[in-house]
Amino acid sequence: MAGVADIAKSIKLGDGLDPGTEMGPLVSEEQLDKVSGFLDSGREEGAKIVAGGHRQGNAGYFFQPTVIADTRPDMKVVREEIFGPVVVAAPFESLDEIAAAANDSPYGLGAGIWTKDISKAHALAKKLRAGTVWINCYNVFDAALPFGGYKQSGWGREMGHEALEAYTEVKAVCTQL
Repeated sequence: MAGVADIAKSIKLGDGLDPGTEMGPLVSEEQLDKVSGFLDSGREEGAKIVAGGHRQGNAGYFFQPTVIADTRPDMKVVREEIFGPVVVAAPFESLDEIAAAANDSPYGLGAGIWTKDISKAHALAKKLRAGTVWINCYNVFDAALPFGGYKQSGWGREMGHEALEAYTEVKAVCTQL
């Protein structure tokens, strides 16, 4: 976890047009307040902020990349889609255990797996109920890849061949001769 926290602390926030920027701002003050509220709730429930956890500066809607530990499965910071630069780090014993914990949510937009063992990563990806699973990367998009969520994170797909399904009408015709 220390390595993840170090990476979070080193991410350069700034103007998206600056080539040196690694992460831009949140989309609005409302979203900034929501992310802050989730972290306040986590702190109140006993979660430990290992890195970040605060607004960055006074201008714009920049929020420090945040790593949270010492959580429980019932905490809001674990159960909700935060839509901010926040990751919950939790220990696990098996792929089945982590898949069950990850899938115990009404949401399933995306998941990130970080590991040196690519076989385990693909085994876990198969078990996760998420529309996109990134392995050793995050938020990588391509117009050829379908994007959309599972469960309350949406239905249908944007981008990729699957997006064309929204514009088609399927018809079945049966004839007895």
